[in-house]
Amino acid sequence: MRRLPPLNSLRAFEVAARRLSFANAAKELFVTPGAVSQQIRQLEDYLGIALFHRMTRAVRLTEEAKAVLPLMTEGFDKLAEAVDRLAKKEETGLLTVSTAPTFAAKWLLQRLPDFSDKYPDIDLRLHSSRVPGDFDLDSIDISIRLSTGDYPRLHAARVFGEEFSPVCSPSLLAGPKPLRKPTDLKNHRLLHVDWGDLNIPLPDWRMWTKTACLERIDVDHGPHFTVESMAIEAAINGNGVALVSHHAVAGDLQAGRLVRPFELALPADFSYWLVCPHEYLRRAKVKAFCDWLLEEAAYDTMDEASKVLSH
Repeated sequence: MRRLPPLNSLRAFEVAARRLSFANAAKELFVTPGAVSQQIRQLEDYLGIALFHRMTRAVRLTEEAKAVLPLMTEGFDKLAEAVDRLAKKEETGLLTVSTAPTFAAKWLLQRLPDFSDKYPDIDLRLHSSRVPGDFDLDSIDISIRLSTGDYPRLHAARVFGEEFSPVCSPSLLAGPKPLRKPTDLKNHRLLHVDWGDLNIPLPDWRMWTKTACLERIDVDHGPHFTVESMAIEAAINGNGVALVSHHAVAGDLQAGRLVRPFELALPADFSYWLVCPHEYLRRAKVKAFCDWLLEEAAYDTMDEASKVLSH
């Protein structure tokens, strides 16, 4: 173990010795000259030697103090360099974001090149899982989750709300059993998403058909998927009709891979939330990602006229 006196007393000595003035040392350290004198006296008592010759209006270093001052100054310079490196590492380097698989695959990934262009010194690591990771154990900086936003000990910012509606391949709108009105669903396979351990009541086919006042629709049969993006891919392939979230299929709708056969949408009582410990926001890279994501989400929820004006 290193045998070291209190760091404050060493720092007071180094500054006072370099400046040969307790008063000037006090100005650099933002303390009183008396505090500097007390710290140096404590260091002298700890070492059992005198470090300064104290005169009426000046101080002079002892021979022992002269010998160690260069090493002491070099030591504090190295310490300052180490702290500076740690601070820069917090501003750049690896940033770990935990999010649900579908949010990552269907919304976030297509926007990440813009973030990388704006912040080339930040390397993003996506931690994709159905359940939130642990900020400490999993080294997560930011988490994005569909929830109520009830995070009493964390910083939480609402990204956007969510709605659910049926989507299908355009091929299902024609063919031997065209999908044109809600009652036509009885002729098509329903694709289900099992939200499982999310423990939140998200809209399902039973809720949607009840809201649409549909009868004689068997909502219990059809493939079940544990990840929403799998149900979306099945719908794109023409394997049935999926009830999924709007933001998850926005890109597929725009590209024409999917269509909404009906207007009826069910709002969810939950939203996507951006979550992190309050102190993490002091890290430049965390704040940069949070600000960027919220700007992207705000733009995404604009109507088309507002988007044109924003440019």
